Amino acid sequence: MAPHFTDTQKAVHLPGDRSFFISIKPHVIIPVIILLLILFGLAWLQYLVQGLPTLPAVSNASPGHTNPSGFPAWVRVSHWVNFFFLTLIIRSGISILMNHPRLYWNNSCKPSSAWMRFTPLKTPSKKYWTSKEDARYISPLWATPGYRNTIGISRAWHFLTIPFFLLNGIIFIFLLFYTQQWKRLVPVSWEIFPNAWHVFVHYATFHMPAEPNGFYSYNALQQLAYFAVVFILAPLAMFTGMAMSPAIENRFKWYPKLFGNRQGARSLHFLVIIAYAGFIIIHVMLVMLTGFTRNMNHITLGTDGNSNTGIYIGFALVILVTGFCIFAHWASWHKPRTIQKWQAAINGTLWRYSINRLKPKSRFTKKDISSYFWLNGSMPVSDEWKNHLEENFVNYKLPITGLVENPVELSLNDLKKWGKEENITMHHCVQGWSGIAEWGGVSLRKIIALVKPKPGATTVVFYSFGEGLFGGTFYESNTLDNCLKPQAILAWEMNYKPLPPEHGAPLRLRVENQLGYKQVKWIKSIEFVNTVSPIGKGFGGKDEDDEYFDLLADT
Repeated sequence: MAPHFTDTQKAVHLPGDRSFFISIKPHVIIPVIILLLILFGLAWLQYLVQGLPTLPAVSNASPGHTNPSGFPAWVRVSHWVNFFFLTLIIRSGISILMNHPRLYWNNSCKPSSAWMRFTPLKTPSKKYWTSKEDARYISPLWATPGYRNTIGISRAWHFLTIPFFLLNGIIFIFLLFYTQQWKRLVPVSWEIFPNAWHVFVHYATFHMPAEPNGFYSYNALQQLAYFAVVFILAPLAMFTGMAMSPAIENRFKWYPKLFGNRQGARSLHFLVIIAYAGFIIIHVMLVMLTGFTRNMNHITLGTDGNSNTGIYIGFALVILVTGFCIFAHWASWHKPRTIQKWQAAINGTLWRYSINRLKPKSRFTKKDISSYFWLNGSMPVSDEWKNHLEENFVNYKLPITGLVENPVELSLNDLKKWGKEENITMHHCVQGWSGIAEWGGVSLRKIIALVKPKPGATTVVFYSFGEGLFGGTFYESNTLDNCLKPQAILAWEMNYKPLPPEHGAPLRLRVENQLGYKQVKWIKSIEFVNTVSPIGKGFGGKDEDDEYFDLLADT
């Protein structure tokens, strides 16, 4: 199933160092270990002193009502549909994480401040080191599609899956309350907590509790677990995911603060994945240990019998999900453009008519400016840019052409005559890191007003002196509407100093509702167009054309 890589491709996707690595800061892991030791210690102390607590600790229905009987067909279908989509979400999420294998609680993302990392590498201080180089390999056994620097296709799978996962969840919640099945999951008495502890004492001391028939009712610990999965973990996954959107972050500054900050939301998003994975493992183990045959009949056939039919159906469904994971890996390497187009059609449409309409306006302060700002992108190697750099860009001219009434060439001095707009904003890299900086430059609105786009102009293309990961002129496009939004500027200044060469001198784009790769550095020229189809491979940018998809099969 592994693709046949050339030497160039191996350097990008299949590096020599593929060792798996996990490091957690002591101040994070030690309290967790202490808490677990306390809980298990208290459980064993109670057992040794008082013996096993009395059971059953069975979930209670509302007064005067009984719990619904059995699992109706819609519960069983939703269960397996949820398993299918959740598998894809977790696997693609792991692949995304490995493209910036560090987790933080702060927005500055200084490498040493990561509370957890999946790379043994320490960022070198005396060389040009980019976040792209920091990405780690992950096996396709664990992730979709797997391999290093495949975040484009990973995100495509992730965001293709999420709408259907949410739709399944919404239907489930509606039917849960409509059919009274909520009584299985929602605690109605504070007695649930001491009862759950009693069940935990049994498990912690390796005594399987006397199980109520799960087909009809859950014990207290099961009820709390299922309640947490449905009503806490699922919403938390959705809300933390939204907090990582640059359009939301830079429009509603207060929203990421619900989770501490943007990186706090990313870390919590990861912890939700861990919680889901842990729940699935424990859930499967208990299904096998508490009457495997009957449990499988419960969730597949909706019967309480001892036939093997439920096992056969369950294994068939697991094989089906496994088969689709294999297919997803194959499709990622052989039909990436198909996946890319489907993702653009579904999520791109949703994005254009929802959060992209938001107008960034939030402001950070000087004290928020990051002490460390990750580098990304390959420095220009052309003689033209190097000569401009040596001359401090005094002879640099920015051509602005295409579908405009007034094409122009503007020097840095020409741009600076219009005055300077200063914005302190957060940069959101597609890989996951962030950084806050002051950007000073000219408003794109002023440039657009000067060149007067023709009626057919819908898109602005920014070309760079730099190259893509695999060569060729780097470019990215933004809608004209995005370029007219507040805080959209061409920046010649970063943190109150001239824009450093490594961060995009002489000019870099800032469009604050976009991810970082759309904000072109080392700008060489600008073109107004009505479609990106004839440019590059027609997908709207160098990353979309090449970096995430070019080494794949159907390009």
